[in-house]
Amino acid sequence: MITEPQIRDALAKVIDPVLEHDIVSYRIYRTAEISGDDALVRLDIPGHAYPLAQRKELASRVEAAVKALGAKRVTVIPEVVTAFLPAPSDKATLKGPKNVIAVAAGKGGVGKSTVAVNLALALARHGAKVGLLDADVFGPSIPTMLGQPEVPAQASPDKRIVPAIHHGLRVISVGFFVDKDEAVVWRGPMVHRLLQQFLGDVDWGELDYLVCDLPPGTGDVQLSLSQLIPIAGAVMVTTPQEISIIDVVKGIAMFEKVEIPILGIVENMSYYKCPACGHTDEIFSHGGGKRLAQEIGTSFFGEIPLDTRIRFGGDAGVPVILASPDSENAQRFMDLATKASMKIAATVLSKPKRSPRLAIIK
Repeated sequence: MITEPQIRDALAKVIDPVLEHDIVSYRIYRTAEISGDDALVRLDIPGHAYPLAQRKELASRVEAAVKALGAKRVTVIPEVVTAFLPAPSDKATLKGPKNVIAVAAGKGGVGKSTVAVNLALALARHGAKVGLLDADVFGPSIPTMLGQPEVPAQASPDKRIVPAIHHGLRVISVGFFVDKDEAVVWRGPMVHRLLQQFLGDVDWGELDYLVCDLPPGTGDVQLSLSQLIPIAGAVMVTTPQEISIIDVVKGIAMFEKVEIPILGIVENMSYYKCPACGHTDEIFSHGGGKRLAQEIGTSFFGEIPLDTRIRFGGDAGVPVILASPDSENAQRFMDLATKASMKIAATVLSKPKRSPRLAIIK
């Protein structure tokens, strides 16, 4: 009769097709139940954005490994799990979200908010529970990009802030609380206190990911967030041109100083493709983001073209991933969500086994 230790030993040689590591040491294998010649294997899939094709491939590899032990029938049950590390005691301001993803840029005007909004919506479309924090205090654009909320932000009976609901996302922005034509003129301490409120006094609920749209540069908001909460990693947005690359290098250096890992680099406005004739024009040069990723040894998350449909979606309050879910541009953001979430999963699951067991998402 096959035993569970035998199955565990066999599966220690099975490599996950996405994370490229064995499924036992990475805690993707959970348990096995044996009944005669039948075996039932339970797996923890480390995130909703884990590609379906690779899930099937993983199940096939597990089935083949267990059948090689002599099992006649193998049933593989994958259950979606969000990989995360509990916050240390000195950074427990934020309650509810499991992973915080910062979306940052070295300079303004590179489409950082566009990437943040579509990344959050892509994660939600994959099936995750997602929130979006507009941390760009001086230039909040998230309310415009998401349009009118289904449910506006409000106060709870216990005087906490309840996020607005936009397209299924839980969203907070300073833009909800000031007139759209009013300038926010605050010094650093006031910005720090506002972020404390947005993190500690907001009822975010249980979220798999909280995407933070940061202001450009390396200022008070970035430093405050790094002090207040653990950030799983940063997605850096740049255009291909050299002046943008120079500034994003400074942003990466800042994140390294505050010990926030860089998940990867996105090259926005990478090229323009004429919808009429198909001609491609590299308006802002091309390839700078990929070259930078290779130089610093991080992941390149892909190219987003300069496309009027992406711009129009942001202006109209219906981002492209909602307006054209089957388009190439929407698929680019879906792929970005997969790459970012799987990069977080790989970081978490590479930690020693003494890390607390991951919570199963119901």
